[in-house]
Amino acid sequence: MTTPRHAPVLLDRVVALLAPALEAPGSVYLDCTLGLGGHSEAVLERLPHTRVIGIDRDPEALRMSCERLADHGERFTAVHAVYDELPEVVASLGLDHVDAVFFDLGVSSMQLDVRERGFAYAEDAPLDMRMDPTTGITAAELLNTATAQELTRILREYGEEKFASKIAREVVRRRETTPFSTSADLVELLYATIPAPARRTGGHPAKRTFQALRMAVNDELAVLRRAIPASLEVVGVGGRVVVESYHSLEDRLVKRAFADATRLDVPPDLPFVPEGAEPAFRLVTRGAEQADEYEIAENPRAASVRLRAVERVRPRSATRSTSPGVAR
Repeated sequence: MTTPRHAPVLLDRVVALLAPALEAPGSVYLDCTLGLGGHSEAVLERLPHTRVIGIDRDPEALRMSCERLADHGERFTAVHAVYDELPEVVASLGLDHVDAVFFDLGVSSMQLDVRERGFAYAEDAPLDMRMDPTTGITAAELLNTATAQELTRILREYGEEKFASKIAREVVRRRETTPFSTSADLVELLYATIPAPARRTGGHPAKRTFQALRMAVNDELAVLRRAIPASLEVVGVGGRVVVESYHSLEDRLVKRAFADATRLDVPPDLPFVPEGAEPAFRLVTRGAEQADEYEIAENPRAASVRLRAVERVRPRSATRSTSPGVAR
């Protein structure tokens, strides 16, 4: 079987940001969102001294990426895990740190393209949306059991849907007689509920609701809140953490964590910097980098990407903690 080749977003720029941390023999790269292995493949091919550890919660993605990267032998290790478990993954492999960590957030192209996974609103399929289909509740179960108040919160917070309460009330009303089971059921409700003028602007009327349900089913923001501080803890001096986000809520979490890690935490009028107060990290990117028009034309998924990177400049033992609550 031939593994499909989806174009990784900002591939060359990502590898360029990772490379300075991975040039030494024996360097270790942790890909926290392995997917189909596009970014990891580029690292393996362009940085021949690097060992790659790939994490993914999706068993099918792991199977396909292992097939794709099989020629690299022992340089590649795949691990079935959610990426907030990265400290446990690193420790289980006998490592006390890694040299680079990468996150490509959101849903993968493979998950969107496999109709049966229920991520896409363009085709009728069971409303699943679990990135790991072996655990957790499905989107259909969430729709059929959550209160109107909880559904409103999910749609408003994760989908920025301005008709959230109206949609939630209609979901609760309709499920009393006909429980939701497929994407077509939900798309039909959304077309009937969202006013016609609003349906004509801002893309497909189901886009925001499907995004919100996916983020809720997979607990994506809570996982990210734990994972970014954990990634900062696990890199050694000279190590880098690189993140691609596609949603404002994701990017906001990353921006805040990176700002905390790189901020000089002393009063502005203090005439000297006390020992141990220097930030552990420096910003590598200035703000969030975006894809140019050429890349977006070649790969439409790149249109919303925001790319950020930081580098550890001081050892953990000599600096303040960058992540309160995360064990060292």
